[in-house]
Amino acid sequence: MAHTLAKWGPYGLAALRIITALLFVQHGLMKLVSFPGPQAGVPDPMPVIVVVAAWIEIVGGSLIAVGLLTRSTAFLCSGTMAVAYFVVHAPQSVWPGLNGGEGAIFFCLIFFHLVFAGPGAVSLDGVLRERKGLQASDAASR
Repeated sequence: MAHTLAKWGPYGLAALRIITALLFVQHGLMKLVSFPGPQAGVPDPMPVIVVVAAWIEIVGGSLIAVGLLTRSTAFLCSGTMAVAYFVVHAPQSVWPGLNGGEGAIFFCLIFFHLVFAGPGAVSLDGVLRERKGLQASDAASR
């Protein structure tokens, strides 16, 4: 059983990466264009830091969803969520259940995991890595 599960591990990681990234994109869209609805608690007008965070969520989440530049983008997104937690949520209460910071913590830790684990299966990073490998082996065979 463990061997079968290990074989499917990269696909499970890819599913975690894609779903998490799409949820992250949704948060950015809710801030910038109120799609699929406005995000509760976002001040109007938005401070510049919130606009920057929204763009990181949209662009970074999109890159992670397709698995392009996954490790470096996940590092940026993880840091963004750490800052969001400590600047927005932690001052309200030390307990995440009371300060509404669970989402920021989960995003932070999942993206931090992707920094080390990579994108898993089904990613543009993997396609590019395979192409580089093929090009290097073609050059070596000449």
